[in-house]
Amino acid sequence: MREELNNAMAKERRARFAIGEVVKHRFFPFRGIIFDVDPEFANTDEWWLAIPEDIRPEKDQPFYHLLAENEETEYVAYVSEQNLLPDDSGEPLRHPQLDELFDELENGGYRFRGPSAN
Repeated sequence: MREELNNAMAKERRARFAIGEVVKHRFFPFRGIIFDVDPEFANTDEWWLAIPEDIRPEKDQPFYHLLAENEETEYVAYVSEQNLLPDDSGEPLRHPQLDELFDELENGGYRFRGPSAN
């Protein structure tokens, strides 16, 4: 059990992006804020197989849960590390769940505070 925990912690430490970081998708026109990280793929095989094979990511890398948005809507996304880039636009996010999980900082960044107890 301890070895499994140490392995999971080591993988999590290798994640390129952190909770509260604003990122954008490498290919698709959306951006979002990270609210959780899986050290490796932790979704269903059905979800993974629905991705076209020529762009299907490897499972053995961090996957990020995002409060995501594009020009038309807001949603929750699950994205592999290989498909994310830092979003340095400085544009504010508008996701309706943002205030439930994050405090906005004066410098335009965000601090994770977790879900409210209400």
